[in-house]
Amino acid sequence: MFNDIGPLELVTIVVIAVLVFGPDKLPKMIQDVSRTIRKIREFSESAKQDIRSELGPEFKDFEFEDLNPKTFIRKQLENDDLGLKEIRNGFDLKKEMAEVTDAVHGREPESSTSSSASSGPTGGTVDMTKKPTSTDPDERPPFDADAT
Repeated sequence: MFNDIGPLELVTIVVIAVLVFGPDKLPKMIQDVSRTIRKIREFSESAKQDIRSELGPEFKDFEFEDLNPKTFIRKQLENDDLGLKEIRNGFDLKKEMAEVTDAVHGREPESSTSSSASSGPTGGTVDMTKKPTSTDPDERPPFDADAT
């Protein structure tokens, strides 16, 4: 409940409580606060049990912590009914980056098979090693607005 309160903050709260309530009333205040927290927890647990009993037997595995979006997504990804692990394992980022690096530096790729990532939108492979031929050395290449 108080996982984010450090020791210095706790000491500060105690000192302020002693100054505000005084050393005489502080033990009674601590008892009242702990009793109130205990009643709130009991009320919360009874409300959870009532909701579970009203939902019926098909929701017997329902946990209120699952309503937290992070917990819900984590639980759904652990089930992996969609085959996400196979998709994730089938994607080899290191291999794809090595192929792109080889193409940029003009080296031959290590494997002779072409992958779908190195092919263009039309399905043909892009050869980055060929230099454009020009008849005039002072001639500028055509302007490509999409490239800038």
